[in-house]
Amino acid sequence: MDLQPPPLPPRWPYPPRADAAPAERRTGVALPGLAGVWSLEASPGLALDAPGAGLPEAFGRGGVLRAGPVVLRPYRRGGLVRHVNPGVYCGPGRFRREFQVHRTLWAAGLPTVEPLGWAHRPRLWGSEGVYLTRFAEGTPWPRAWASPGVAAQLGRLVTPAGGILTLDWDRARWAPGPGLMARYRDRLRRSLARLGAPAGLLEQM
Repeated sequence: MDLQPPPLPPRWPYPPRADAAPAERRTGVALPGLAGVWSLEASPGLALDAPGAGLPEAFGRGGVLRAGPVVLRPYRRGGLVRHVNPGVYCGPGRFRREFQVHRTLWAAGLPTVEPLGWAHRPRLWGSEGVYLTRFAEGTPWPRAWASPGVAAQLGRLVTPAGGILTLDWDRARWAPGPGLMARYRDRLRRSLARLGAPAGLLEQM
């Protein structure tokens, strides 16, 4: 079971945002660019009437779409299991948890894209999921490894004026305990190494 969000530390550097209205649930929803109908839990009044098109600049396992101001990221499995099960999960808990964690961090002011909602539908023995965020202009860092100061910003886990937005909160959990900063940096270094980050750059973090 997930822990409740911890209180913000006394020196939290980010100004909190206004609390968002509770997400609303809708059924029988058509998602732009994706077949079938879905159950959606999203910000009230979220419009999904723009046509969906691929977002070629997105990194990850593919299939990311943009529909006007909304980005839709279908959940895709990694590792060897992706060859036999690319996108079916036991249930929607993973999708719901990402939204809960991400929305709490957004409200706390962390530099991240705005979470808009998540959707799921039955598939085979489980569920397929889609995560929805607001589109933000920017350059994916793997296309700009040499951007000055970025590695140091990431090494400090993003300062308020760093110009960096974190995107992906899949599998994130509240896990208070000692040594978190070192664990976060190690996890970030592994992810960036898989994306081809130069070794010298990783050493700056």
